[in-house]
Parts: sequence; C-alpha cells; structure tokens
Amino acid sequence: MTTLPRITVSAQVAKPVEHVWTCYTGPEHITQWNAASDDWHCPRAENNLRVGGRFSYRMEARDGSFGFDFGGTYTAVKPKEHFAYTMDDGRTCEVRFAPEGGGTAVTVIFEAETENPVEMQRGGWQAILDRFKGYAESLA
Repeated sequence: MTTLPRITVSAQVAKPVEHVWTCYTGPEHITQWNAASDDWHCPRAENNLRVGGRFSYRMEARDGSFGFDFGGTYTAVKPKEHFAYTMDDGRTCEVRFAPEGGGTAVTVIFEAETENPVEMQRGGWQAILDRFKGYAESLA
C-alpha cells in the first residue's frame, strides 16, 4: 500500500474561534467562499457535522464548462477545535482551529491525490483557505 503525502495549509484569521468555526462549517457560508479562484464557485453545500455525518459540496466553473461533487464522511468532530473526515476517494483530512494572537489559526492537513503535482494541490487548497480568511474577516 502506498502512503500518500500529507499537505498542510494554514491561515491566521483576525476573528474569534466561534465566528471562524461558524463561517467554515455553515452551508450558507461555505457557498460564499469555497472556490480556489473567481472563475469557480460552490453553488450548493450540505453539511451534517457529526461523526458519521456526511458533507457534499458542488464545485463548478462559473461558465458551466466543468463541475464536480466534493464529499466525504466525518470521522471526528470537536466543536470549535477540530474535525476530520475521509473523502469519498478514501483520502483523509483534518481541519484545526486554535485561538492565536487575538484571532484564530486555521490549519488544514490533507492527503494528496495522485493525479496532480503536490505543489499544485497545495496552491489550490491554500487559495481556498485564503478566500475563506477574506470572507470570514469581512463579516461583522
């Protein structure tokens, strides 16, 4: 069995943990930030945030040329601290939230897939996290 490389991305969000957690996990928020670039969007998000619960996000190019569903099942949930899940393709991911410097450090650690270069994957996931940071900080 091949071990997949693990990739870590992170962002410091200038908001308290409770706000950051809500923006990261609420479907009404996810559809506002979950894309790596302006030419993509997330028109639908479902999230049953509990161990054994599922999430499903519809990711689409804004011009309608391509789209896919990104989903998985939660394996651990500790509200306002972290959650972990197994993606539908079997890879794993953990998202951590930690109070830091008057804001919240958000760290995402995920197993790389084998179709794209690791640096491309790191860049895409970091871009999504950076969009999240901008969105969360823009809200009162």
